[in-house]
Amino acid sequence: MLLGNYFDGIHKNYKKLFFSGISFNTRSLKKNNIFFAIKGNSIDGNKFISKAIEKGSKIIVTEQKIKNFRNGILFIRTKNIRKLLAEISFKIYNKIPKNLVAVTGTNGKSSVAEFYLQIMQLNKKKVASIGTLGVKSKNINLNLFNTTIDPIRLGQILQKLKKEKVENVIMEASSHGLKQNRLNGLNFKSGIFTNLSQDHLDYHKNLKNYLKAKLYLFENLIEKKGNIITDKNIPQYKTIKEISLKKKLKLSAINEKKSNFEILSHRYDNENQLIKFKYKNLIKEINLNLIGKIQINNILMAAMAAQKSNLNFENILKVLPKLKPVEGRLEKIGTIKNNSTVILDYAHTPDALKICLLNIKEQFPDKKLNLLFGCGGNRDQNKRMKMGKIASIYADNIYLTDDNPRSENPVNIRKDIKKGINANKITEISNRGIAISQAIKNLKSGDILLVAGKGHENTQEIGKKKIKFSDRIKILKEINKKNKNLSDQLKINIIKELSNTQKLPKSISINNASINSNE
Repeated sequence: MLLGNYFDGIHKNYKKLFFSGISFNTRSLKKNNIFFAIKGNSIDGNKFISKAIEKGSKIIVTEQKIKNFRNGILFIRTKNIRKLLAEISFKIYNKIPKNLVAVTGTNGKSSVAEFYLQIMQLNKKKVASIGTLGVKSKNINLNLFNTTIDPIRLGQILQKLKKEKVENVIMEASSHGLKQNRLNGLNFKSGIFTNLSQDHLDYHKNLKNYLKAKLYLFENLIEKKGNIITDKNIPQYKTIKEISLKKKLKLSAINEKKSNFEILSHRYDNENQLIKFKYKNLIKEINLNLIGKIQINNILMAAMAAQKSNLNFENILKVLPKLKPVEGRLEKIGTIKNNSTVILDYAHTPDALKICLLNIKEQFPDKKLNLLFGCGGNRDQNKRMKMGKIASIYADNIYLTDDNPRSENPVNIRKDIKKGINANKITEISNRGIAISQAIKNLKSGDILLVAGKGHENTQEIGKKKIKFSDRIKILKEINKKNKNLSDQLKINIIKELSNTQKLPKSISINNASINSNE
């Protein structure tokens, strides 16, 4: 590869300089790679320039002032090194799927991406999703460390998907990824904005900056005459509409009265939701086997994105009853013989936790709601007391435990959370595994336990270590243990609970009960 074919504004003397690839990490850097010396929050790539040269790099990109050519090494100075890295990455890895969709917002990104993936797959379309749940497609499945990964890795994945003839890709665009220009150089056919609430203020400092990072997607990365999909009911709708008019982008919104699509009715049937839709002249009732009314918003946004991906809307409606819960998002885990329920969710922001609890209470109004949660360390401390207050208002019992404490003292994290909680509701157990075990053991017939905060994650960050731990695996283990002590008959389990006795044999049969011996 020649420098002049990829970098703009290069002096004619350097345009024919050869390079073999690009890297921002000296550990993976190869001979003749261009080294991007990025100054991050904890590591400064400029300190590794000599190491890069030692490993065979002859071209260095930096934001520092260095003479163009020095000791046989070309130094390229740029004002925004992350943006340039992304733009060069997607010039190198330029054989990518035609239809790119990005979804941003505080909550619901993974759900929208997963529902889009399922809708497309159920309609026999080749599709992939990239985000918090990893890379998911028919033939390629990978775990990722970040929601929005670095542009070199992303470019490689997109090129690999193209080789698999995948032309439809939906990816989550995090505020960090957008702020750090990781997606610059890509053109998205459609962009989705779910909602905005408090999160990542340790990084963005305030909500204004956080929103600005999210809106960067629509202001800079949507292709000409592309699409914006959002919710008419969110406070940011007016701002997004202004962007769509300024950029001449097509705006579609759920809960928009003028659209051809309308929800006529909605009702619950235990763990199912029955929704009657009207699309143009078509009226259809759909049975969704999903917990939480918020799922409808996520599904509708995914459906709109699928329609913008040239899928017939009637075909979309046909497959909605087949949608499965998203991993760790209002997902029922296992089955307990006493009809109690354990729900796993990723909710780790005040708004997400509130919506989650409200959705469960609305769908199961007569059931006792237990909540198990904590907050992450080295993150926005301001949200901890707020989450404690929300938990105290909407949950009947609270198991306060550790999330990912990282390098922060977990005692202090829990102390911050407790400032907002009614002390009478708290059972505090620092060890998350023990907390889950105790919470499931205490579940009575018909009770609900929401395990919130970590969702799909299979590690727990304590200090500098990532310990193997999965809420899901632990929940299933404890459910199996609980079921061994329960009868297959719900009546037996209820009598045991109410009489506080374990003496009734599991084999006994109870048909009815009476206080009249003549009956």
